[in-house]
Amino acid sequence: MRTVFVLSLIGLLILSAISLLVIFRPGSGKNEKNQFYVGVTFSGNTTAEATRLIDRVKTSTNLFVLQSGPISKNETVMNEICDYAVAAGLHIIVYFGWFDVDHLWQVPWLDFAKKRWGDRLLGVYYYDEPGGIQIDYNWLSYFEKIKQGNSTQYQIHAPEIEGYLNGSLPKNYDSAAQMYVDAVETAPGLEELKSRSITVFTSDYALYWFDYLGGYDVVLAQFGWNHSLVQDIALVRGAAQMQNKTWGVIITWKYRESPYLDNGEEIYRQMKMAYEAGAKYVIIFNYPKINDYGILTDDHFEALGRFWKEVVRKPHVVHGAIEAKAAFVLPRNYGWGMRHCEDRIWYWGPDEKSIQIWELSRSLLEQYGLSLDIIYDDPKFPVNLKYEQTYYLNPPDLAKTQDTSISIYVRPRQPKITNAYMHAVVLAKKISTNDSSLIDIG
Repeated sequence: MRTVFVLSLIGLLILSAISLLVIFRPGSGKNEKNQFYVGVTFSGNTTAEATRLIDRVKTSTNLFVLQSGPISKNETVMNEICDYAVAAGLHIIVYFGWFDVDHLWQVPWLDFAKKRWGDRLLGVYYYDEPGGIQIDYNWLSYFEKIKQGNSTQYQIHAPEIEGYLNGSLPKNYDSAAQMYVDAVETAPGLEELKSRSITVFTSDYALYWFDYLGGYDVVLAQFGWNHSLVQDIALVRGAAQMQNKTWGVIITWKYRESPYLDNGEEIYRQMKMAYEAGAKYVIIFNYPKINDYGILTDDHFEALGRFWKEVVRKPHVVHGAIEAKAAFVLPRNYGWGMRHCEDRIWYWGPDEKSIQIWELSRSLLEQYGLSLDIIYDDPKFPVNLKYEQTYYLNPPDLAKTQDTSISIYVRPRQPKITNAYMHAVVLAKKISTNDSSLIDIG
């Protein structure tokens, strides 16, 4: 789900990458029903288009996300659409790719919006896919380009850039994580929103943990691209739970061409899955425009209506009924895309831990399903007794005493650890011999 509005964030990440190279110089319960929101995005250009969509979804949703770049630069149309949505009984989230110096009304508008719509304004969707940009941006091409142009950046940082290009620059995940978090945290727009106590949303498909560390209040995990939805929930819910933040999902493209979205039955299943796993927000991404409503068809509207009637409005369907019973703890600052075993870690390819983490996560996801969270080793957010079982890869307190061939440790919430530990040893040996059979290690 790309937009042109990621350009300023790319600039921030590029500056962070350069700085990073310098550092690397060698040497729910039932009462939560009213707090759940389901809606669609609007990415069109006119009030008429928006009101048509609102009229179609107002009886089966309670949220309207105004995710339009052109309208984020048109104060009059934005106010018209927000007024209409609120009058229709919907809550609203508005999108800004950044606060544009050519549209100085945007920042003061935040104060106006809070007063005009009150608690109907749930927050601002700011930037898009910061973690995905970090993982997928072509850093090699960028550094080669500035080298060929002998730019000022290259002249200042030539030794570090050369080290990155020839593969000799040491990997430092701690510094990479800090630079990423700093780039997000110090974005001027984010600071404007935080200073006004406005809830800040983004959507992403990687590095949810670090999006939260950077200051986002709500991360919407992208359901699409043929990713593992269970893993996406494990990562975003785990990050939100550990950091006391909020999470949701945005159902996006399955295909890169029309019809873009999956069929209505599958989208219904995905919405129900997210609801039962505890998502506070479920949103359907609605871009580009291929019909009067965007990309949404009668099939999708029927799925929304069914979800509203059979899930959201039914007392016997409990929001957050499926809770995490176990957690898999990734190594500290291990910023891995985790879409496949060859995915990137920050700026680099996979390392010696990647295949082991991949195999263990597949086993745990198979064993626990939606009852697994995937979190990070971080002293600021101790696991303590939050989960019945906690799975580690070389936890710090055991690293010095373990045999190096035994790399997986299970810490149950109960004091008995012997059986769990022995099962983990067996699994470690299986992985070390490339035996991918699944073993019950709980």
